[in-house]
Amino acid sequence: MSAARPWRPSPEGLTLTVRLTPKAARDAVEGIEELADGTAVLKARVRAVPEKGAANKALQALLAKSLGLPKSAVAVTAGATSRVKTLSLAGEAEEIEKRLETFRA
Repeated sequence: MSAARPWRPSPEGLTLTVRLTPKAARDAVEGIEELADGTAVLKARVRAVPEKGAANKALQALLAKSLGLPKSAVAVTAGATSRVKTLSLAGEAEEIEKRLETFRA
């Protein structure tokens, strides 16, 4: 397992790179992996379909719940129609990082 982290500090808290699988059997955060190009991502899957932003909303709710953040603190900032997305996590960066570290396999 690589030591690469799919997040980096931002003025609001952290910026997170996520690889989302929509139309899954369940909503879950499945750990951290490295894509073929070397990009580290947090793997997540949601039951929602990728139509009208439903999968993005489900992802935001899943991450908010998993990280103990209010839903308003999680926003998709890039890749809205892509599997690989960039999200903004607002809050105390060190606290959010500790919670993200728990997803390492």
